Formats: sequence, C-alpha cells, structure tokens
Amino acid sequence: MTCLVAAPQTSAPEDGRSFKADHILIADQFNNRVIEVDRATHRIVWQFGNGSDVAGPSSIVGVNDAERFGELTLMSGTGIPASDPPLPGCSDPVNGCQDNRVIIVNRGGHIVWQYGQTGVPGSDADQLNTPVDAIIAPGFLGERGLVVMISDQANQRIIAVNRQKKIIWQYGTTGVSGNGPNQLNDPNSQQLLDNGNVLIADENNDRAIEVKTDGSIAAQFTAGGTLSGVAFASRLANGDTLITDANNSRIVEVDPHDVVVWQYLTNTDPASNPSPLPTRAVRLRNGDTLISDQFNQRVIEVDLDGHIVFDQGVLNLAGNGFDMLNGPYDAKAVDDFTGLTPPKNLGLGLQGGPDAK
Repeated sequence: MTCLVAAPQTSAPEDGRSFKADHILIADQFNNRVIEVDRATHRIVWQFGNGSDVAGPSSIVGVNDAERFGELTLMSGTGIPASDPPLPGCSDPVNGCQDNRVIIVNRGGHIVWQYGQTGVPGSDADQLNTPVDAIIAPGFLGERGLVVMISDQANQRIIAVNRQKKIIWQYGTTGVSGNGPNQLNDPNSQQLLDNGNVLIADENNDRAIEVKTDGSIAAQFTAGGTLSGVAFASRLANGDTLITDANNSRIVEVDPHDVVVWQYLTNTDPASNPSPLPTRAVRLRNGDTLISDQFNQRVIEVDLDGHIVFDQGVLNLAGNGFDMLNGPYDAKAVDDFTGLTPPKNLGLGLQGGPDAK
C-alpha cells in the first residue's frame, strides 16, 4: 500500500447509524452463486444460485456482479468461457457455459425481471453477450420506473434498457472494439453520475471515461498512463475517481486532473497470488475500501492506511466451504451506495418485492 497524499474526503452518515454495514453481498463467480454474508460471523445468510453450470430459474453461471436494492437483488449472469485448461465452475471446456442474462431476484429466489435470453449469446432485441455489470439507473433520460444499465462486454457496448426491455440509450458500436468515437474495448462497468453523465470502465483501452448522453467524452482517466485492465471505476463524493487497475494488482484513486492521490496493492502478502487481478473496489461510508481480490480468493476491506480490517475467504485458496470463495468478482456492503448509483424513487412494482425507496 502506498499513501501518496492526505487521506481523501469521506462523507458522514445522515441518519446516525453505524458506518459498518452488517452484511456483504458477493458475486462468487466460479461457485456460480451470489451470497450474502454476515460480516461478524462470516456465515451465509442468503444465497441465489445452486452451483449448476447450466443457467436456469434457480441457477446463475459465472456471476460477475450483484447489487441489493430493497428486497430485490440485481445480478449479471456473465457465463464462463471455454478454456484449456478448463476454468472452475464449468464442465464444458470446449464450448464454455453460457448465461447471458441480467436478472432481478426477490428474497424468495424467484426471478421477477430478466433481460437477455437464457444461455443464448446475441446482440438483437432482448439479447446480451457476456454481461459483466448492471446497475439500476433511476430517472435516466427522464424515464420513469425501471431502467437498467448494462455492460454488454462482448457486444462492446453499454446499454440502458427500460422495464419493457427497450434499449433507450447506448454507448459503443455493437460488435466493434476500438478506442475511437463511440467505441469501447471490453467495457466492464458503468456508473450514472449526478450530472447525468456515465462513467465507464473501458477495460482493455486501459482507461475510465466519463461520457455525456450525446456520446461525447467529458473526461478520461488513465492515472497518468499507468493503468492496465480497468475493471471498475467509481466517482466519489469529493470528485475523485476510484479505479480497479486489475493487471497491476492495484486500486488507485485519482483526482479530477488524473493525479494519483491514493493506492493499494493486493499482491504484497508473501502468500498472495502474484497476479490476483482484483476486479472491484468500492469506497464505503466509513471511508474504508471494499475490494474483490479475485484470484486471491477473498474480499477484503482496507482502511486509508492500508490495514485490512475485514476479510472473507482464505488467501489464495479457492473453495466453497465455510468462509471460502472461488473467484469473487464483486462485493458490496448491503444498503451502502457510497460511490455507486443509488436506486432511489424507483416505483418498480415488480412482483415479489416492494418498491425500493
């Protein structure tokens, strides 16, 4: 860990509650499940996904992202690609194990909304190809009700779809990778900002970009040209941008001028995987940072001095037993939307769960 300047600003809670969230929601990628764990006991208190590598009503394959809002959970069924040697969680190394859905699930484990055809990759209406991230984007372009914004990675685009599954906005040219106008190279996340712009982690262009709804780029962040594999980007309340610099095993915070003000390396422990490829970093209300340290098989919370104050999973050891994970891709503190797009005033009316407030 390297602390380069004074600690970045954090906001105080408005309701007097403890800063510490009680539960952590984790997309446990190669265990094909989303789990909610109690941070005090490390025990699973809720789960979706029965571990199957065939996508279905009770299963999710290669899940990369999950977010709780109210009594509902949004998650991205990315799928697991073909690989030699085979990747864990998939029994078909030749064809891979497809999912290609973004789903909303209620507390009872029932799917109440879905975008994408189960197990079918595509780019036509109601089709996705390797969706890696999804957020609820309330009020986007004045749309009332449900709007879901999706990183449709293999289609090289970010799309926003409404409840009726109509694409109401897109950035990136479908099926075309590049770094020119309206082009992305494996987009990996998006955040709807307070100013109406969209912050995109443009993974293999090694940048985070802020785009306007007209498609023009308002800002670009590369940490002075040092980023490699931008897995996630998050705009903080102080105007800085928190970026997961996966190939450098680093979480980095840059100011509006792209100057690095804080960083944390996830591979400094002697027992660490040398290249753990961290995938998500979320700044919490208490000022700590929650990191999905994917191939170190753990989720960690670090303070601004770089001390680990919480961990879930066993360092560099994959599994699905007690306090074990396999490729955790995403982790968020339940009910903490610091640095994320808050799903407020939705009026969803989805069957099986109350509207989020």
